Amino acid sequence: MSRRAQRDLVYDAPLADVHAMLHDPAFRQEVLARQKVLHGDATVTDETVRVDRAYSADGLPSFATKFVGDELEIVQVEDWTSEDHADMQISIPGKPGEISGTIGLVESGGRTTQTVTFAISVRIPLIGGKIEAMVESMLLKALDKEHATGQEWLAR
Repeated sequence: MSRRAQRDLVYDAPLADVHAMLHDPAFRQEVLARQKVLHGDATVTDETVRVDRAYSADGLPSFATKFVGDELEIVQVEDWTSEDHADMQISIPGKPGEISGTIGLVESGGRTTQTVTFAISVRIPLIGGKIEAMVESMLLKALDKEHATGQEWLAR
C-alpha cells in the first residue's frame, strides 16, 4: 500500500512566469531558507531540478527518530518533460521507501495552478504507515512554505 496526497497551489501569474520561478536556483534556495532546513542545496540543469535538504529530527516521534537518526535527509528530483509537466521522485537516502509523483501547471485567466500529486511508500512492517503519514505531513507543509515564498517572489 502507499499513501497518496495532492496539493493545489495557485499563483497570480502566467504559466511561463511560474515555470521560470520553479527553475530558478535562487528561488529554490530562498524556499530552503524559509523551510528552516539544517542544510540544503538546489541545482538546475537543463530541465532537471534537484533539491537536497536535511531537517532536524528534533520533535519527531521516537519511532521516526529510530528510523531516520538525528537528521531527515530528502532528495527531490523533478524532470520537466514540458513547460507544464514534471515527473518527481523524492528519496530519503539509505532508507526503505520511495515517493513519486507529478507536478502540473495549468493557466487560466492569467493565474496558474500548480498541482503536486505524490504517493509515499515505506516498506517497514508495523510502522510504515505511521512514517508515511509523517512524511506526507512534512511534504505538505514544505509545499505550503514554497507556495507562500512563490507568491512573494512573483509579486516582486
